[in-house]
Amino acid sequence: MRTVTGAELRSVLHHRMLIERLRQTFRAGVEVPLRHHHTVPTYGENDATLLLMPAWQTGRSIGVKVVTVFPDNAAHDLPAVQGVYLLMDGKTGVPQALIDGAALTKRRTAAASALAATYLARPDSARLLMVGTGALAPELIEAHASVLPLTHVLVWGRSLEKAKKVVARFHRPKFRIEATDDLEGAVRGADVVSCATLAKEPVIRGDWLQPGQHLDLVGGFTPDMREADDECIRRARIFVDTRDGACKEAGDIVQPLRSGILHPDDVAGDLFDLTRGERAGRRFYDQITLFKSVGTALEDLAAAELAVEMVVHNDTIR
Repeated sequence: MRTVTGAELRSVLHHRMLIERLRQTFRAGVEVPLRHHHTVPTYGENDATLLLMPAWQTGRSIGVKVVTVFPDNAAHDLPAVQGVYLLMDGKTGVPQALIDGAALTKRRTAAASALAATYLARPDSARLLMVGTGALAPELIEAHASVLPLTHVLVWGRSLEKAKKVVARFHRPKFRIEATDDLEGAVRGADVVSCATLAKEPVIRGDWLQPGQHLDLVGGFTPDMREADDECIRRARIFVDTRDGACKEAGDIVQPLRSGILHPDDVAGDLFDLTRGERAGRRFYDQITLFKSVGTALEDLAAAELAVEMVVHNDTIR
Protein backbone atom coordinates (compact mmCIF):
# COMPACT_ATOMS: atom_id res chain seq x y z
CA MET A 1 0.00 0.00 0.00
CA ARG A 2 1.35 3.40 -1.03
CA THR A 3 1.55 6.25 1.47
CA VAL A 4 1.02 9.72 -0.03
CA THR A 5 2.26 12.61 2.09
CA GLY A 6 0.88 16.11 1.96
CA ALA A 7 3.97 17.39 0.15
CA GLU A 8 3.79 14.61 -2.42
CA LEU A 9 0.08 15.17 -2.99
CA ARG A 10 0.59 18.90 -3.59
CA SER A 11 3.37 18.17 -6.07
CA VAL A 12 1.27 15.85 -8.27
CA LEU A 13 -2.31 17.07 -7.82
CA HIS A 14 -2.37 20.23 -9.92
CA HIS A 15 -5.43 22.45 -9.64
CA ARG A 16 -6.51 22.50 -13.27
CA MET A 17 -6.19 18.73 -13.53
CA LEU A 18 -8.23 18.19 -10.34
CA ILE A 19 -10.92 20.66 -11.40
CA GLU A 20 -11.50 18.70 -14.60
CA ARG A 21 -11.58 15.40 -12.68
CA LEU A 22 -14.20 16.85 -10.33
CA ARG A 23 -16.23 17.98 -13.34
CA GLN A 24 -16.20 14.44 -14.74
CA THR A 25 -17.01 12.85 -11.37
CA PHE A 26 -19.98 15.13 -10.63
CA ARG A 27 -21.31 14.29 -14.09
CA ALA A 28 -20.95 10.54 -13.51
CA GLY A 29 -22.05 10.45 -9.89
CA VAL A 30 -20.71 8.53 -6.88
CA GLU A 31 -22.38 6.62 -4.04
CA VAL A 32 -22.08 8.82 -0.94
CA PRO A 33 -23.74 7.42 2.21
CA LEU A 34 -24.42 9.63 5.23
CA ARG A 35 -21.24 10.26 7.15
CA HIS A 36 -20.78 8.55 10.50
CA HIS A 37 -20.51 10.92 13.47
CA HIS A 38 -19.33 9.62 16.85
CA THR A 39 -18.59 11.38 20.13
CA VAL A 40 -15.42 10.11 21.81
CA PRO A 41 -14.87 10.86 25.53
CA THR A 42 -11.45 12.21 26.45
CA TYR A 43 -9.59 13.04 29.65
CA GLY A 44 -9.66 16.69 28.64
CA GLU A 45 -12.23 19.44 29.00
CA ASN A 46 -14.06 18.66 25.76
CA ASP A 47 -15.11 15.42 24.12
CA ALA A 48 -13.61 14.52 20.77
CA THR A 49 -15.44 13.68 17.54
CA LEU A 50 -14.75 10.86 15.11
CA LEU A 51 -16.04 11.29 11.55
CA LEU A 52 -16.10 8.58 8.90
CA MET A 53 -16.91 9.72 5.36
CA PRO A 54 -17.20 6.89 2.80
CA ALA A 55 -17.81 6.99 -0.95
CA TRP A 56 -17.47 4.53 -3.81
CA GLN A 57 -17.92 3.90 -7.51
CA THR A 58 -19.03 0.32 -8.11
CA GLY A 59 -16.24 -1.78 -9.59
CA ARG A 60 -13.76 1.07 -9.49
CA SER A 61 -12.78 2.54 -6.11
CA ILE A 62 -13.86 2.69 -2.49
CA GLY A 63 -12.63 5.45 -0.23
CA VAL A 64 -13.16 6.62 3.32
CA LYS A 65 -11.88 9.72 5.07
CA VAL A 66 -11.29 9.29 8.78
CA VAL A 67 -11.27 12.60 10.64
CA THR A 68 -10.87 13.37 14.33
CA VAL A 69 -11.68 16.65 16.03
CA PHE A 70 -9.98 17.16 19.40
CA PRO A 71 -10.93 20.68 20.60
CA ASP A 72 -8.28 20.65 23.37
CA ASN A 73 -5.38 20.09 20.95
CA ALA A 74 -4.57 23.80 20.90
CA ALA A 75 -3.10 23.41 24.39
CA HIS A 76 -0.60 20.97 22.90
CA ASP A 77 0.18 23.14 19.84
CA LEU A 78 -1.61 20.66 17.59
CA PRO A 79 -4.38 21.26 15.03
CA ALA A 80 -7.82 20.34 16.36
CA VAL A 81 -8.66 18.50 13.14
CA GLN A 82 -6.61 15.50 12.00
CA GLY A 83 -7.35 13.01 9.26
CA VAL A 84 -6.28 10.40 6.73
CA TYR A 85 -7.85 9.02 3.57
CA LEU A 86 -7.86 5.32 2.71
CA LEU A 87 -8.35 4.39 -0.96
CA MET A 88 -9.23 0.78 -1.84
CA ASP A 89 -9.72 -1.17 -5.05
CA GLY A 90 -13.43 -1.32 -5.88
CA LYS A 91 -13.21 -4.85 -7.31
CA THR A 92 -11.17 -6.57 -4.59
CA GLY A 93 -11.20 -4.25 -1.58
CA VAL A 94 -7.40 -4.31 -1.46
CA PRO A 95 -6.04 -1.09 0.13
CA GLN A 96 -4.19 0.99 -2.45
CA ALA A 97 -3.11 4.15 -0.65
CA LEU A 98 -3.15 6.04 2.62
CA ILE A 99 -3.25 9.77 1.91
CA ASP A 100 -2.71 12.89 4.03
CA GLY A 101 -6.29 13.92 4.83
CA ALA A 102 -5.69 17.61 5.51
CA ALA A 103 -3.81 18.20 2.25
CA LEU A 104 -6.41 16.26 0.26
CA THR A 105 -9.29 18.20 1.80
CA LYS A 106 -7.74 21.61 1.19
CA ARG A 107 -6.93 20.88 -2.44
CA ARG A 108 -10.31 19.37 -3.35
CA THR A 109 -12.20 22.14 -1.51
CA ALA A 110 -10.43 24.84 -3.51
CA ALA A 111 -10.92 22.89 -6.73
CA ALA A 112 -14.68 22.65 -6.12
CA SER A 113 -14.91 26.44 -5.76
CA ALA A 114 -12.91 26.95 -8.94
CA LEU A 115 -15.11 24.42 -10.75
CA ALA A 116 -18.16 26.43 -9.73
CA ALA A 117 -16.46 29.62 -10.90
CA THR A 118 -16.12 28.20 -14.42
CA TYR A 119 -19.93 28.30 -14.60
CA LEU A 120 -20.75 31.25 -12.35
CA ALA A 121 -17.98 33.86 -12.61
CA ARG A 122 -17.65 36.14 -15.63
CA PRO A 123 -15.05 34.63 -17.98
CA ASP A 124 -13.15 37.93 -18.02
CA SER A 125 -12.88 38.15 -14.20
CA ALA A 126 -9.52 39.75 -13.45
CA ARG A 127 -9.78 40.89 -9.79
CA LEU A 128 -10.06 38.41 -6.91
CA LEU A 129 -10.57 39.26 -3.25
CA MET A 130 -9.60 36.54 -0.77
CA VAL A 131 -11.36 36.99 2.57
CA GLY A 132 -9.61 34.89 5.20
CA THR A 133 -6.00 34.07 5.99
CA GLY A 134 -6.13 30.41 6.99
CA ALA A 135 -4.64 27.37 5.26
CA LEU A 136 -7.29 27.42 2.54
CA ALA A 137 -6.53 30.96 1.37
CA PRO A 138 -3.50 30.17 -0.85
CA GLU A 139 -5.26 27.10 -2.25
CA LEU A 140 -8.34 29.12 -3.22
CA ILE A 141 -6.24 31.83 -4.85
CA GLU A 142 -4.25 29.31 -6.89
CA ALA A 143 -7.34 27.33 -7.90
CA HIS A 144 -9.21 30.41 -9.11
CA ALA A 145 -6.11 31.63 -10.93
CA SER A 146 -6.02 28.34 -12.84
CA VAL A 147 -9.44 28.98 -14.43
CA LEU A 148 -9.77 32.78 -14.52
CA PRO A 149 -7.54 35.46 -16.14
CA LEU A 150 -6.61 37.05 -12.82
CA THR A 151 -4.34 40.09 -12.86
CA HIS A 152 -4.86 41.46 -9.33
CA VAL A 153 -5.52 39.65 -6.03
CA LEU A 154 -6.25 41.29 -2.67
CA VAL A 155 -6.15 39.44 0.64
CA TRP A 156 -8.12 40.62 3.67
CA GLY A 157 -8.14 39.21 7.19
CA ARG A 158 -8.99 40.45 10.65
CA SER A 159 -5.23 40.63 11.11
CA LEU A 160 -3.42 42.62 8.43
CA GLU A 161 -0.17 40.90 9.40
CA LYS A 162 -1.68 37.48 8.66
CA ALA A 163 -2.94 38.78 5.31
CA LYS A 164 0.59 39.90 4.51
CA LYS A 165 1.89 36.41 5.37
CA VAL A 166 -0.52 34.89 2.84
CA VAL A 167 0.76 37.32 0.21
CA ALA A 168 4.37 36.44 1.06
CA ARG A 169 3.72 32.78 0.21
CA PHE A 170 3.42 33.65 -3.48
CA HIS A 171 6.70 33.85 -5.38
CA ARG A 172 6.62 35.39 -8.85
CA PRO A 173 2.88 34.87 -9.44
CA LYS A 174 1.33 35.77 -12.77
CA PHE A 175 -0.84 38.33 -10.97
CA ARG A 176 -0.24 41.23 -8.60
CA ILE A 177 -1.09 40.28 -5.02
CA GLU A 178 -1.42 42.61 -2.02
CA ALA A 179 -2.88 42.69 1.48
CA THR A 180 -5.62 45.17 2.34
CA ASP A 181 -7.37 46.43 5.46
CA ASP A 182 -10.30 47.95 3.52
CA LEU A 183 -12.82 45.13 3.27
CA GLU A 184 -15.72 47.16 1.88
CA GLY A 185 -13.59 48.83 -0.79
CA ALA A 186 -12.02 45.52 -1.75
CA VAL A 187 -15.41 43.84 -2.11
CA ARG A 188 -16.74 46.68 -4.25
CA GLY A 189 -13.73 46.47 -6.57
CA ALA A 190 -13.58 42.70 -7.02
CA ASP A 191 -14.92 40.52 -9.80
CA VAL A 192 -14.79 37.43 -7.58
CA VAL A 193 -14.94 37.37 -3.77
CA SER A 194 -13.85 34.11 -2.11
CA CYS A 195 -14.44 33.69 1.63
CA ALA A 196 -12.90 31.04 3.88
CA THR A 197 -13.40 32.18 7.47
CA LEU A 198 -14.74 30.85 10.76
CA ALA A 199 -17.15 33.77 11.09
CA LYS A 200 -20.28 33.38 13.21
CA GLU A 201 -21.61 36.74 11.97
CA PRO A 202 -21.62 37.88 8.32
CA VAL A 203 -18.49 39.61 7.08
CA ILE A 204 -19.82 40.34 3.57
CA ARG A 205 -22.71 42.79 3.18
CA GLY A 206 -25.06 42.57 0.24
CA ASP A 207 -25.16 46.32 -0.29
CA TRP A 208 -21.42 46.16 -1.09
CA LEU A 209 -21.94 43.77 -4.00
CA GLN A 210 -21.67 45.08 -7.54
CA PRO A 211 -23.43 43.89 -10.72
CA GLY A 212 -21.67 40.93 -12.31
CA GLN A 213 -19.80 39.75 -9.23
CA HIS A 214 -19.39 36.15 -8.12
CA LEU A 215 -19.35 35.35 -4.38
CA ASP A 216 -17.72 32.08 -3.27
CA LEU A 217 -18.48 31.02 0.33
CA VAL A 218 -16.30 28.23 1.72
CA GLY A 219 -16.41 28.83 5.49
CA GLY A 220 -19.66 28.63 7.44
CA PHE A 221 -19.72 24.81 7.51
CA THR A 222 -22.15 24.57 10.47
CA PRO A 223 -25.70 25.96 10.80
CA ASP A 224 -24.60 28.63 13.29
CA MET A 225 -21.78 30.03 11.11
CA ARG A 226 -22.34 32.79 8.56
CA GLU A 227 -20.16 34.70 6.07
CA ALA A 228 -22.73 36.63 3.97
CA ASP A 229 -25.76 38.57 5.15
CA ASP A 230 -29.39 38.25 4.03
CA GLU A 231 -29.00 40.98 1.42
CA CYS A 232 -26.36 38.87 -0.35
CA ILE A 233 -28.88 36.04 -0.47
CA ARG A 234 -31.63 38.32 -1.79
CA ARG A 235 -29.48 39.77 -4.58
CA ALA A 236 -27.72 36.66 -5.88
CA ARG A 237 -28.53 33.65 -8.03
CA ILE A 238 -27.59 30.87 -5.61
CA PHE A 239 -25.82 27.57 -6.22
CA VAL A 240 -24.43 24.97 -3.81
CA ASP A 241 -22.06 22.01 -4.08
CA THR A 242 -24.76 19.53 -2.98
CA ARG A 243 -28.33 20.40 -2.00
CA ASP A 244 -28.51 17.90 0.85
CA GLY A 245 -25.28 19.07 2.44
CA ALA A 246 -25.69 22.83 2.06
CA CYS A 247 -29.36 22.93 3.05
CA LYS A 248 -28.64 21.04 6.27
CA GLU A 249 -25.17 22.20 7.32
CA ALA A 250 -24.35 25.62 5.83
CA GLY A 251 -25.43 28.58 7.94
CA ASP A 252 -25.44 30.82 4.87
CA ILE A 253 -28.22 28.64 3.45
CA VAL A 254 -29.84 27.15 6.58
CA GLN A 255 -30.46 30.46 8.35
CA PRO A 256 -32.14 32.21 5.37
CA LEU A 257 -34.27 29.09 4.82
CA ARG A 258 -35.41 29.18 8.45
CA SER A 259 -36.23 32.88 8.36
CA GLY A 260 -38.07 32.69 5.03
CA ILE A 261 -35.57 34.93 3.23
CA LEU A 262 -34.77 31.92 1.03
CA HIS A 263 -37.06 29.19 -0.30
CA PRO A 264 -35.65 25.77 -1.28
CA ASP A 265 -36.70 26.47 -4.88
CA ASP A 266 -34.56 29.62 -4.83
CA VAL A 267 -31.43 27.45 -4.83
CA ALA A 268 -30.91 27.42 -8.58
CA GLY A 269 -28.79 24.27 -8.69
CA ASP A 270 -25.78 22.32 -7.48
CA LEU A 271 -22.59 21.00 -9.04
CA PHE A 272 -24.43 17.96 -10.38
CA ASP A 273 -26.84 20.26 -12.25
CA LEU A 274 -24.09 22.55 -13.54
CA THR A 275 -21.70 19.86 -14.75
CA ARG A 276 -24.50 17.91 -16.45
CA GLY A 277 -25.88 21.01 -18.17
CA GLU A 278 -29.23 20.59 -16.41
CA ARG A 279 -29.22 24.14 -15.02
CA ALA A 280 -27.69 27.27 -16.48
CA GLY A 281 -25.12 29.04 -14.33
CA ARG A 282 -24.55 32.74 -14.99
CA ARG A 283 -27.40 33.84 -17.24
CA PHE A 284 -26.29 37.41 -18.02
CA TYR A 285 -23.20 39.56 -17.59
CA ASP A 286 -24.47 41.80 -14.76
CA GLN A 287 -25.96 39.00 -12.67
CA ILE A 288 -24.64 38.46 -9.14
CA THR A 289 -23.93 34.79 -8.45
CA LEU A 290 -23.24 32.98 -5.17
CA PHE A 291 -21.75 29.53 -4.57
CA LYS A 292 -21.90 27.88 -1.15
CA SER A 293 -19.90 24.72 -0.43
CA VAL A 294 -19.73 22.45 2.59
CA GLY A 295 -17.84 19.57 0.97
CA THR A 296 -18.79 16.06 -0.09
CA ALA A 297 -17.09 12.67 0.00
CA LEU A 298 -17.44 12.60 -3.79
CA GLU A 299 -14.74 15.26 -4.00
CA ASP A 300 -12.45 13.32 -1.65
CA LEU A 301 -12.78 10.15 -3.72
CA ALA A 302 -12.15 11.94 -7.03
CA ALA A 303 -9.10 13.72 -5.65
CA ALA A 304 -7.70 10.55 -4.03
CA GLU A 305 -8.08 8.54 -7.24
CA LEU A 306 -6.32 11.19 -9.29
CA ALA A 307 -3.54 11.64 -6.73
CA VAL A 308 -2.78 7.92 -6.70
CA GLU A 309 -2.85 7.74 -10.50
CA MET A 310 -0.31 10.56 -10.70
CA VAL A 311 1.91 9.14 -7.97
CA VAL A 312 1.97 5.72 -9.64
CA HIS A 313 2.70 7.38 -12.99
CA ASN A 314 5.63 9.29 -11.47
CA ASP A 315 6.94 6.10 -9.82
CA THR A 316 6.80 4.31 -13.17
CA ILE A 317 8.79 6.86 -15.13
CA ARG A 318 11.54 7.23 -12.54
